Amino acid sequence: MPGLADFFALLRAREIGFVMATNNASRTNDHYVQRLASYGIAIAPDQVITSAQATAGHLAEQSTPDTPVYYIGEEGLGKALQSAGFRLVGDDETPKYVVVGWDRQLTYAKLAQATVYIYDGAAFIATNPDLTWPSERGQLPGAGAILAALQAATGVDPTIIGKPSPLMLQMAMRRMGASERTTAMLGDRLETDILGGQKAGLTTILVLSGITTTELLADSSIQPDLVFDDITALTNAWRANDR
Repeated sequence: MPGLADFFALLRAREIGFVMATNNASRTNDHYVQRLASYGIAIAPDQVITSAQATAGHLAEQSTPDTPVYYIGEEGLGKALQSAGFRLVGDDETPKYVVVGWDRQLTYAKLAQATVYIYDGAAFIATNPDLTWPSERGQLPGAGAILAALQAATGVDPTIIGKPSPLMLQMAMRRMGASERTTAMLGDRLETDILGGQKAGLTTILVLSGITTTELLADSSIQPDLVFDDITALTNAWRANDR
């Protein structure tokens, strides 16, 4: 994204703390650290929080070590659950939780097993509700599409941890030692980034360089505090405001 390195340079020059909060539960923190490094931006692993980490951390606060969990998801979610002390189960033990994230290797067998466990009383937990995932091919099914299948099969609504739930953003603020009054949520998706920021009591900043268009914004009941065309426009406006 043009202007990205300049934006992070501005944050660092003004000693403004930041955490990148992503609903993508399929990747680990190291993936994002390495990806940003390839763009010339150095960040520490604790400056990223994924919905997988937030989910595992939230459930760990309510559970004992070695609690059995069944999950639908990819590497990032499995590693986060194991790091938090959960025991991953297959089809031979009823888990306490069924945790669902985005899974590009989704099969009917996985959906069937999760359905059985939810009927057996396992709590239905979702990393995030994103219905779509933006790709070079266009919008593809996201974690929310998987949740929809399980909701239809079980009649049970999941507990959502990622955006727009405020839980993940509250965890991010605790990492920074920040308060709602001095924190802003910057993102490109109204129903997750901006709504999540509003639920957490934050100032919200929308950039129109991602999923949200001017037409979608005009038709939406979710309205951010500030809107910019892209990250460069935000950086320029920030600098101009200080003159």
